[in-house]
Amino acid sequence: MRKISDRSAVEDWAGRSRYAAVLKPLVPEMILLQYEKGELVNSPLESDRWFQIVAQGSLGIYFIRDDGGRYSLSSGGTDYILGDMDLFQNRAGSIYTEAAEPLLCLALSIDQHQSLLLRSNAFLQLACRSLTEKLAAITALNAAPCSLPHRVLTYMNYKCPGGVMKGLEREAFHLHCSPRQLQRILNRFAQEGLVVKVGKGAYRLVGNGPDNG
Repeated sequence: MRKISDRSAVEDWAGRSRYAAVLKPLVPEMILLQYEKGELVNSPLESDRWFQIVAQGSLGIYFIRDDGGRYSLSSGGTDYILGDMDLFQNRAGSIYTEAAEPLLCLALSIDQHQSLLLRSNAFLQLACRSLTEKLAAITALNAAPCSLPHRVLTYMNYKCPGGVMKGLEREAFHLHCSPRQLQRILNRFAQEGLVVKVGKGAYRLVGNGPDNG
């Protein structure tokens, strides 16, 4: 993620937004945030909270269940709003937003400007409209279940610190499978080079830290 503070660029992109009238009094406090394709825009691991409006590009939002199931919640392009939930509550612990292509967003720090945002009736109407649209989309969601191998990979990537899975009986319980099934999948992943064994009953996703196996 790259921060861009160029005032003329911020004003230009804010003026192109369909929310230009609402954003106008906020523009002096806004910056641009630029993301590469595949980069996380929002995640529970980030401490900074940003209210963002997509200026250019597109993104995908997905939910990671405790059993490693990944469910697509939404997608969005120009003028899609992020951070509306963060205005009113702590960040949801299993929701991730990822840039589907190079992405540029108008952004305002919630931690620095929350009181300013909550004093604006026009802004609150915008946030409420955005939340209502998202609730309607999630209510209509009919997510297809993931295969067990896919859930194991997702679980290791998002739920295991450093991508390391250990204690296979405990983890098999979380994944709703038998330890034997989990071991068989991990053995296959090791043969395919997706994971590396780092100790007794311990495996790490390749690409997460140094190879110790």
